[in-house]
Amino acid sequence: MGSLREFAQHMDWWGLITLLITAVAALLCITLHELSHGYVAYRLGDPTAKNAGRLTLNPIRHLDPIGLLMMVVVKVGWAKPVPVDMRYFKRPKQGMAITALAGPAANFLTALAAVGLSSLIWQFAPINKGTLLVLCFLSNMALLGVGMGLFNLIPISPLDGSKVLFSVLPDRAYYTILKYERYVMGLLVVLVLLGVFNKPLTFLMLQCLRGLCAITGMPLEWLLWFQDVSAILNLF
Repeated sequence: MGSLREFAQHMDWWGLITLLITAVAALLCITLHELSHGYVAYRLGDPTAKNAGRLTLNPIRHLDPIGLLMMVVVKVGWAKPVPVDMRYFKRPKQGMAITALAGPAANFLTALAAVGLSSLIWQFAPINKGTLLVLCFLSNMALLGVGMGLFNLIPISPLDGSKVLFSVLPDRAYYTILKYERYVMGLLVVLVLLGVFNKPLTFLMLQCLRGLCAITGMPLEWLLWFQDVSAILNLF
């Protein structure tokens, strides 16, 4: 019992809470991203995602463990791709491009909503531990939403940006790339781990967040500061 008490006393509980908040925010961003892909594909005539049970808010159905880990650690990541059969689309390549754009669009809208709600709380709600924890969650939602949206717009297969770029290619080249895109995923993971995208994505993320803060009236420096629960609670 003594060792357990000592462990509990030295445990960084607020760091653990920050990690849990980040993980929950990441799961929500992932879920909305993939649900948007599936819903738009369904509206365009493709029932594949619906038949696979992917038109759901259950995050487990969309979870890719490595992609979630990347989101928690480096703030960019991915989910398990929603199945799409472009043969159902009246214009297959264009339908695929619109379906691909739906995921990042959902992330940016989620980030905008998170920043907007943060601004309302920051301006009008009483500041206490409860509201600061909510602000921490919303701050992580905003950062992860922008990060996931921008990352998935990179035109490297199998990310969403590649579907948009490849839609202008001749059919033969387009379908050849789709056939081999799963083999590029390993290379993409390596590039992320090596930090190849860190500087450009960090710059773009800050610019996007600055724009969202300008729209909603939320100070950017406070939005970024609210990510860390332990730093917040040092105020009390």
